Amino acid sequence: MTVAYIPSIRRSASSEAVGDKLGFLRNLRGTWTGEGFNLVARPDRQGESPLFLELNQTFETLNFIPISSSIPNRGNVVDDIELFGLTYQQKITDLVTGGALHIEEGMWVHVPTQDVDATQSVFRLGTVPHGNSLLAQGSAISLDPFTGNPFNPDAITPSNTSPFAVGATIPLPGTLSGFAPYDLSNFTPAAVNFRTPAGDIPARPLPTTILGVPMQDMVLDPVKLLTAALSDQVIEHMVVINIATVPSLLQEQPEGQPPKDILAGLNTGGNILNIPFLQSNAAAETMFATFWIEKIQGPTEDTGFLQLQYVQTVFLNFPVLTGTGAPGASLSWPHVSVATLHKTFGGE
Repeated sequence: MTVAYIPSIRRSASSEAVGDKLGFLRNLRGTWTGEGFNLVARPDRQGESPLFLELNQTFETLNFIPISSSIPNRGNVVDDIELFGLTYQQKITDLVTGGALHIEEGMWVHVPTQDVDATQSVFRLGTVPHGNSLLAQGSAISLDPFTGNPFNPDAITPSNTSPFAVGATIPLPGTLSGFAPYDLSNFTPAAVNFRTPAGDIPARPLPTTILGVPMQDMVLDPVKLLTAALSDQVIEHMVVINIATVPSLLQEQPEGQPPKDILAGLNTGGNILNIPFLQSNAAAETMFATFWIEKIQGPTEDTGFLQLQYVQTVFLNFPVLTGTGAPGASLSWPHVSVATLHKTFGGE
């Protein structure tokens, strides 16, 4: 029996061959730009309140470059395997002020030996200069042809933005956690303590609506902004990618309905590591995200275009300081980001 070894010298294949090896990640290649929305509660030790709520309209550039050779993992109890992936760099700025918000570098990788039927195994590695690094695993599926709306109840559930106790069961999507939701109409510290853009001098208040979605509705469920962006579009086909840093986020449904895994993940699980400062002050503990690579129908057969949408939630764990300065209850605060991006420089 002839054993097929992975060669020690690996040279780049053609662009087409590399794309085939990327599986359902193929159409990520290239540069994407677009707009979105960011919501995050943060500690506010220097301020007059225990925390501030940061709300941003965002502009994003997300660049993917294929790794043109294979990534060999040497086997021991099993044979060697070859992975295939892309590097990425993400830059996010405030749409109003142009101020920097986020920069992240990492990789998306397809694990072909762990594919199951029409579901492919993927993982994402990422590093953030605050002092975080993550491994999130999951799955990618292709829906071709596609009919309908990806944001119906069977495909995605609303994102929760209100906090809940550390270690408690994650609230069901679209439900309250026991804490009052953010209310921009009243004058609680969380409602009026914005950083950018309303924290600028002179103040630049947020708009009352974005794409027709009232700001208050978007604060409660940022996914509504993705739905609004699709209002006049027809999706011909799409790839859905679900990843998470935890093994399972199985959500119990109301009585009489089957359980629904909001990640629909394959080989989900991973971790987030934080530097000691973050671990003591505001530790990123859990991340889960859904990405949609959508082929949008154009006026004619050759004028369709690719669109990338995503919703990502990171749980930041930190206590609310009491009036005496002592820590109070330790809560998980959802940091939710959404965006709709279009490819500006292709990767085909």
